[in-house]
Amino acid sequence: MKVLANDGISKAGEQALKDAGIEVLNNRVAQDHVINFINDNHVDVLLVRSATKVRQNLIDECPGLKIIGRGGIGMDNIDVEYAIEKGKYVINTPTASSRSVAELVFGHFFSLARFLHESNRLMPLEGETHFNAMKKSFNNAYELSGKTLGVIGFGSIGQEVVKMGISLGMNVKVLTRKPRTEVLTLSFFNGQSVSFEITSTNDTDAFLKDADFISINTPQTNEYIIDTPQFEKMKDGVYIVNTARGGVINEVSLIDFIESKKVAGAALDVFEKEPNPEVLLLMNPALSLSPHVGGNTVDAQEKIGIELAEQIIKIKETIE
Repeated sequence: MKVLANDGISKAGEQALKDAGIEVLNNRVAQDHVINFINDNHVDVLLVRSATKVRQNLIDECPGLKIIGRGGIGMDNIDVEYAIEKGKYVINTPTASSRSVAELVFGHFFSLARFLHESNRLMPLEGETHFNAMKKSFNNAYELSGKTLGVIGFGSIGQEVVKMGISLGMNVKVLTRKPRTEVLTLSFFNGQSVSFEITSTNDTDAFLKDADFISINTPQTNEYIIDTPQFEKMKDGVYIVNTARGGVINEVSLIDFIESKKVAGAALDVFEKEPNPEVLLLMNPALSLSPHVGGNTVDAQEKIGIELAEQIIKIKETIE
């Protein structure tokens, strides 16, 4: 079996595949040439992340392809149902990067609540000349403990965000389309653990009016989850973080509500016009920004590589 890891794979994942007698090609093939490369090199498995697109034409024109793997959760760059109809195995790693994304959510929350995103911009420029003025301007900060955390989405990432909020002493609310209950377990360094039963709500109005901090952790959507009507129902001074997908929050409306002070600050790791975000977003001092790096930690990539390798090895044993 031959694997093309077109968007890369961790060393641990690569080694696990090689130990199972599977050849790994670490070529980075441009989208326009992927089909020819797969066919010319008799590739059995195509592994991608977000860069390479696996659409119907690729699936049709690569009959020898047996497995399509996505390193991560979202599958919007793969025509999954069509691939399955054509007899391909489609795999992903839905939980491997959840902790990394959740930690980024709180990295942004802490940055916003303590003005770190803005002070890091200004200190190199004005720290020597306006130190006391900046100190005064950044003194209206907040602790997260005791505040209400609203999490939109209750998948693996949403659950990790909830667990971190609980560990910080936050009041937690979850919004889903249909109410559901999950038992979440917090594990500690000394082997102790504590479990919490969390039930989500589908009452959007009640959810929005109470939340001090809102984290969006949903799959890609066809319409905005957060738009003008939702912003209007939020608490004044709310903080919002989107690490889900560009297009779940209306970025134009977001800027308007930041300017009106309804939104005290927001963070975006994903953008509607990625990889070319709007300049108005990039220059806004109330925004904490990162370039779609939610799952980009060494730890997450190790987990993703190993999880993909394990699934490929299992399928290989099944089909041979």
